[in-house]
Amino acid sequence: MSKRTGSAAAAEGGRDVGRATGRVVEEIERLIVSGELLPGQPIRQVLMAERLGVSRLPIREALRHLTAEGLVEHEPNVGYTVARLQQSDFDQIYLMRAALEPEVLRSLPLFPEDALAEVTRAAELVVAAAEHGDVLAMRLHNHAFHFAIFDRSPLNLVVAEVRRLWTLAMPYHAAYLYDPAARARVVAEHDQMIEALARHDNERLVELMNEHRRGGETSTGIMLRATRTAADHPAVPAVPQE
Repeated sequence: MSKRTGSAAAAEGGRDVGRATGRVVEEIERLIVSGELLPGQPIRQVLMAERLGVSRLPIREALRHLTAEGLVEHEPNVGYTVARLQQSDFDQIYLMRAALEPEVLRSLPLFPEDALAEVTRAAELVVAAAEHGDVLAMRLHNHAFHFAIFDRSPLNLVVAEVRRLWTLAMPYHAAYLYDPAARARVVAEHDQMIEALARHDNERLVELMNEHRRGGETSTGIMLRATRTAADHPAVPAVPQE
């Protein structure tokens, strides 16, 4: 094999690993956000590789990436676990969201009909999940609803950071959605946001989002404390990993 041919093969192999790593990152993130992997839970590389049908190399690369993003924690000679937020982490996430989200919303252009229809469809999926009491689906559709709005902002770097903050906190967002009154409140607030979008009233949208966020912050704090209490009294002892 010539040097050129060998280099081309190596480059193609690197691209394959990169694509596999990207897919693994997305899948592990989905497992964390959905609650299938819980805060503090070990992520076993061999089992994850078997589950996703890849070698351990993209698993390791994905876990390094997710560690840098704050979703996963790594302890030498122990392994990787899903990150567990401390109260100070949680407070900082909502502090940053409160600072960044209003700027994103103020920067929004007038939504064309197709963009408004996309937001409305996302809101309808939230309603359907709420009516069925499907908390997981409601969380995921709620995320899609808000980012159908945020993603229209020209502040793409700010939106990317907001997305990262949402992802960090999403495993803790389930608590308040088990309350039917809270589900009804979320749906009603979404309807008000759509009305503000249709009028291009961004300041009203900021007011509504601030109120919306405060409800989530309070309830997520309850979930965080409950999770931390359970973790402090584990039923199964920790097992060393790769």
